[in-house]
Amino acid sequence: MNKTRYWIGRGLKNLVLTIFSLFCVFPLIWVLIAATNTSVDIVRGVLLPGKNIVENFRTLTEHYDVFGASWNTVKYSVVCTIASIIVCSIAGYGFEIYHDKVKDRLFGLLMLTMMIPFVATMLPLYQSYAKLGLLNTTLGFILPSVSTVFLIMLFRQNSRTFPKDIIEAARIDGESELGIFFKMYVPTMKATYAAGATITFMNAWNNYMWARLIMSDNRAQTLPMMISNMITGHYIDYGMLMLAVLISTLPTLIVFFALQKSFVQGMTGAVKG
Repeated sequence: MNKTRYWIGRGLKNLVLTIFSLFCVFPLIWVLIAATNTSVDIVRGVLLPGKNIVENFRTLTEHYDVFGASWNTVKYSVVCTIASIIVCSIAGYGFEIYHDKVKDRLFGLLMLTMMIPFVATMLPLYQSYAKLGLLNTTLGFILPSVSTVFLIMLFRQNSRTFPKDIIEAARIDGESELGIFFKMYVPTMKATYAAGATITFMNAWNNYMWARLIMSDNRAQTLPMMISNMITGHYIDYGMLMLAVLISTLPTLIVFFALQKSFVQGMTGAVKG
């Protein structure tokens, strides 16, 4: 009797999880199917794969610079990710390893800045970057995202699990502070770096508001900007649009699933810290 109840309960739980999983995955499946259909079939609500994906791709490449936008998005995202995890990991490490009351108060002030929405600072940033000549540049795109309070907090929390005895032993052996960081801290915190890289890459890849504001040259546009331009005309080719959305979505999915295990370890490590 108990075994019967166990299997019934387990079956119901799996059924509920399966239903909710389908709800979560359905938008991606629909985009994948829509990318293979014509605009008329999409409007009609056809939910079966079509044979129009080659034509959609041909139309997309004829009307838009897909490869240029893809290269810009990859370039901005990779540079932003590398710069951000380096800066934020050093900051988080410093706040925890060399912490005192002054640094704790400073970190508290940094945490308060998370309550300020980015839209409130976009105009001053744009005016400053325009005066500095950083419009339509990679540096102008990545600078606002190089240092984020969330990533600093993530690295600071996980730095609490880093053995302090190793640091003291390395100092006694004459190792420099930078040597301790790069030779001991970085290899130990691989999961945290993976989590930070995943979050930063996805945010940079999907960045639209700041990219739209600072990138006025069409040659510097990103994939989200290109997709936005596709829905502003009088006629919308939904097949071409869904194919562009699919192209823009796949890289973030690949990065997330490739780093999924390390991402979970890095995030749970921050909670336990």
